[in-house]
Amino acid sequence: MVLPDTRTKVLDAAERLFAENGYRGTSVRAITNLAGANLAAVAYHFGSKAGLMAAVARRVIEPITTAQHARLDEVLVRDADPGIADLVEAFVGPLYDEMPAHDAGGARRSRLIMAILGDPAEEARSWAGQDEAAVRERFLSAFARALPGLAAPELWFRMRGILAVTAVDRVEVHHRPTPNCSAGAGEEAKRWALTFLTAAMSAPARGTVR
Repeated sequence: MVLPDTRTKVLDAAERLFAENGYRGTSVRAITNLAGANLAAVAYHFGSKAGLMAAVARRVIEPITTAQHARLDEVLVRDADPGIADLVEAFVGPLYDEMPAHDAGGARRSRLIMAILGDPAEEARSWAGQDEAAVRERFLSAFARALPGLAAPELWFRMRGILAVTAVDRVEVHHRPTPNCSAGAGEEAKRWALTFLTAAMSAPARGTVR
């Protein structure tokens, strides 16, 4: 068995502590203590605590955004103007796949995403770069075409809601596992989420009279 190197151990410890305590509630010393590393390891490998936050976030988010790009490409090949259900599946599916309920790592990633969404520290969000912006803009554009009556701020609100609902569900399932908390049960939960979130995304714009 290959033991993790110092950089990986620091990343693992930081992911856990940032998820549990937020950016400001986590000290560099606490991270290195948990990792069993020298205090200088953060500066050596990441430059700063903010650099470590960025590395932790990208390690969690990049597989999700890569899969979201690929799913959206597949949807657009089938239909240049896809429906809301297909867009929701392309956006939400990778979130569930990367945060499986039966896996402790999936729950930890869920908690980290929740921490990023709610953390008031600028460092918790300033790590986002071109890849994250690109997938966000692609989905915003696709949803905007599918929902032409929805104002841009409300559309972005709904997309943030997708992230929040998914992350909360994954964390809750981990904290209160059911006897059949398996990969199959996870697929069922994903289907429930897709049904619910498709309905939420399809709702009339605020103030619209049906």
